[in-house]
Amino acid sequence: MVNVYIGLGSNRGNRKKNILKALELLKDNDQKILKMSSFCETEPYGYKNQRKFLNIAAKLKTDLPPEKFLNLCKKIEKEVGRMDRLRWGPREIDLDILFYGYKTYKSKKLSIPHADLHNRKFVLLPLKEIAPGFVHPILKKCVSKILKNLKD
Repeated sequence: MVNVYIGLGSNRGNRKKNILKALELLKDNDQKILKMSSFCETEPYGYKNQRKFLNIAAKLKTDLPPEKFLNLCKKIEKEVGRMDRLRWGPREIDLDILFYGYKTYKSKKLSIPHADLHNRKFVLLPLKEIAPGFVHPILKKCVSKILKNLKD
């Protein structure tokens, strides 16, 4: 079993309901939710002409290897109603694997830790709430320090 940190976000439909449904589906698929941040509303990243996002971070325990965990996240996104749209555009739900224990992993489909989390305030704010002292395995800095050093 390994601790996994994920970011969840939504800016289409009932944002809170979409996130809560995704968490429920994770539980239904034998993923144990250990911690969940509070909800925070954030400005969109990348493509600016869209509704604000509702974001949270969650800590889970899984026995799935990284690629299988990613496949489960993609399956859940579809079950919640995610539609394929332009990159960084509006979405019903987005599940991003931020950390998979202290493991680093790279494939065509997946980068762990998440490749751009250190530049994303909307990820770091809720993550800091549940894991302020977690040390990024590549940057060798804790989440709270990464957030503190982030330029808006």
